[in-house]
Amino acid sequence: MARPDRIEPADLQTAIENLPGWSLKNSKLHRDFEFADFSSAWGFMSRAALIAEKMDHHPEWSNVYNRVSIDLSTHDAGGITRLDLELARKMSALLPTP
Repeated sequence: MARPDRIEPADLQTAIENLPGWSLKNSKLHRDFEFADFSSAWGFMSRAALIAEKMDHHPEWSNVYNRVSIDLSTHDAGGITRLDLELARKMSALLPTP
């Protein structure tokens, strides 16, 4: 399967505006998540990992206690693609609604 092309800057800005909590940081799609505790953060990462694996698109992320920091980009496209946007939407959907 061919990998998608990088999203152009003007289209990327519009896409990020439709992803609450996500921003552009160091040319990557970025978000910091905070959870009640380590177990909740790890549970989120486990669910997100299953989605990422199914998409064959893996995040750059880190976890410290109740915080998860995520950066998304498609390395072989040299920037952010629709895969990054889709993974960001799916990760956000894992969060409980207020």
